[in-house]
Amino acid sequence: MWIVIYMAHNKAISEAIENLLREEDILFHMKPVYQNVTPEENCYEVLVPQSEAEEAHDILIENGY
Repeated sequence: MWIVIYMAHNKAISEAIENLLREEDILFHMKPVYQNVTPEENCYEVLVPQSEAEEAHDILIENGY
C-alpha cells in the first residue's frame, strides 16, 4: 500500500525531494494534486510504500523538509 508522506507545494520542491529519495534508494511516486494547473504551480503528493514510510519520512526531516 502506498501512503503520502509529504505534500510538495511546487514542482521545484517535488524535484528536490525526488532527487533525495532516489539517492537514498527509496521507492516513491509523485502525484499531482490538481488538474488544469501548470506543473510548475501544482502541488504534489509524495507517496512511498508503507514499509518504507518511516525511513523516507526521517530522510525528509533530516534534510529540512
